[in-house]
Amino acid sequence: MAKCMRLFLLAKLTVCLSAFAAGAATLDTITQRGSVRIGFVADEAPFSSSKPGADPTGYSIDLCGKIADEIEHQVPQLKREYIEVTLANGFDAVKNGQVDLLCGAITVNLKRREIVDFSQPIFLTGATALLRKDSPDYLQTLFIEKAAVRSVSQGVASTRVIGVRANTTTGETLREALESQVSKTRLADFETHEAGLAALQDYKIDAYIADQVLLISLAKRARDPSSLVIGDRLFTHEPYAIALRRDDADFRLLADQALTAFYQSGDLLPLLETYFGAEAPMLHTQIIMQHVPY
Repeated sequence: MAKCMRLFLLAKLTVCLSAFAAGAATLDTITQRGSVRIGFVADEAPFSSSKPGADPTGYSIDLCGKIADEIEHQVPQLKREYIEVTLANGFDAVKNGQVDLLCGAITVNLKRREIVDFSQPIFLTGATALLRKDSPDYLQTLFIEKAAVRSVSQGVASTRVIGVRANTTTGETLREALESQVSKTRLADFETHEAGLAALQDYKIDAYIADQVLLISLAKRARDPSSLVIGDRLFTHEPYAIALRRDDADFRLLADQALTAFYQSGDLLPLLETYFGAEAPMLHTQIIMQHVPY
């Protein structure tokens, strides 16, 4: 009986210690490790992208760097580890403690908030379509206020296929919309935006759907950017933020304090100009008006 009781108490202690470790504050874990793990999703320029042998770059990466600077005030000589993840596994990586900050074009929604928490918003955009100028008329009417002039080829047959990036909120929204009505149009998932762009240029799909700000960057990398047009009608609301572990209000506060301090500094506008060019002044006003808590 005594032996059984000891085994029971040991088992209970093991469970309690495991729960304690899982619930350890993020900053404590970073302090013990001596490094902050910054997860990033590649192929999301201008928010996060990477080249072999180099650290990732992008607007979100730089903002995660500002949070790391704040952490370094409490953890001297802090190291920064960059860990590439995907949209399919990135949120679980945050939940499981594999990364401390998840950076990229990360949309906040309720489904994702069941797994992770988020910083205050860092950007606001919406989904639309990247089209060829000879894409079918119904798509141009749907996504473009003034339909583009056909200039590539005439009478191109429609594939009735629209491309999306796999595991995105945009893909989920489109899939739900198509399931609710009888439609001959189908969706094709692509693992990267570059693959979707290639399919559009090769006439394998009629349109590629993603957040407008990502499509602007993607179109610049096309074989012939002048043959493409980006929709000006947005059909989703996509607030971006940095994903953090749930149930750690202190670490989220640290992240938000670092972001707010940077937003209010004189360095935000130059950073926006680096990644968004002429749109920077408008974006600066939007961020200050909508995303800075007082």
